[in-house]
Amino acid sequence: MALSLCFSPLISQPKHRPRIMPFNKPIISSRPKIFKQYLLLSVNCVHENSQNNLPHVAVTSYVNKSRWEEWLLAVAGLYPVYVTVGGVVACLRPSTFSWFVNAAPTSYTLALGFIMLAMGLTLQLKDLFNLFLQRPLSILFGCAAQYTIMPAFGVIVGKCLGLSPSVSVGLILLACCPGGTASNVVTLIAQGDVPLSVVMTLCTTLGAVVLTPLLTMILAGTYVPVDAIKLSISTVQVVVAPILIGSYLQSKFPRAVKVVAPFAPLLAVLTSSLLACSVFSENVVRLRSSMAGMSVSSDLSLFNRVQAIFASEFGAVVVSVLLLHFAGFFVGYLSATLGGFAEPQRRAISIEVGMQNSSLGVVLATAHFASPLVALPPAMSAVIMNIMGSTLGFFWRYIDPSDSKISLEATDKS
Repeated sequence: MALSLCFSPLISQPKHRPRIMPFNKPIISSRPKIFKQYLLLSVNCVHENSQNNLPHVAVTSYVNKSRWEEWLLAVAGLYPVYVTVGGVVACLRPSTFSWFVNAAPTSYTLALGFIMLAMGLTLQLKDLFNLFLQRPLSILFGCAAQYTIMPAFGVIVGKCLGLSPSVSVGLILLACCPGGTASNVVTLIAQGDVPLSVVMTLCTTLGAVVLTPLLTMILAGTYVPVDAIKLSISTVQVVVAPILIGSYLQSKFPRAVKVVAPFAPLLAVLTSSLLACSVFSENVVRLRSSMAGMSVSSDLSLFNRVQAIFASEFGAVVVSVLLLHFAGFFVGYLSATLGGFAEPQRRAISIEVGMQNSSLGVVLATAHFASPLVALPPAMSAVIMNIMGSTLGFFWRYIDPSDSKISLEATDKS
């Protein structure tokens, strides 16, 4: 599900006509502000209130939104909460998700297809294509960073931690997936370049048809045989085809889609949470047994117990996913800085690189690999990634991107 945004003032409208701003000039507030968040799926317009300069989000004009539509969008923005709560439930009572797990991998495939269809129903490909033409350099740079930094660190982390072959393949598969959909909301929170994040998400998702299977075959092929063609076919079926179908329905039946569209973000978010938590619950029993085995020695000190936990299979998965996403956030920001981009663009690229489409990783892992452990890193990522990304976003929210006023005018890399 891709997210798109239109900025408008939170308080009274300006007396003068708002000036239309180009997409390659992000609006930056003079200091951090509290703003409402809405999950949106089409890029419409960016305008500025010169008096307040406060970012706000809407699919179309804000005044056209009814209260119940605003409520649906606001509730959909709680995706990290849903995933975290679902992860806790999966740990305490794995049987809660058994009805969904027992129908896998068909249930997983249909769930991801539904998420992508919801994206297509509210996606205006023409507007996003125009954005790409306006700022190809920053978009191509971000996409290249996505498919080089994460796959490389997927291999490095697996080697350094000495992960088992199945977990290593799962980590590499996760690293080779496209950008995650929650990255657009996190970029908004972080005062980053939201239009750049939106188009990067779409471009990396479409590029996943070729790049995800190819990179997985090259990097994970040393552990287990990987059929890149089958992976590519599955990616087309569950990602690209639903997006195109949804976009086609939107253009041909706009009135019908207009009725359904307000519910699409929330339904897609809930489906994505269900998908990730179901796979996690599938592996909880195995993880519990590994933790029980290493907690027998009650005479160990607290430090040694913690060390034993992280040395277990459960700890290795958690640490590997943590390191992978940390590397994506940090190296993504560093590469954008070295590339000379402005601060809002650095934040957008950092967040986009660090947040993966873990749902796609789950579906590909369950459909094409025999070991259930391959799906564990993507499932763990859904919880860990959103906590890390949300934390980073709220950290940046209170740090003004001070160099933007200078760098955007002096060296516009877009």
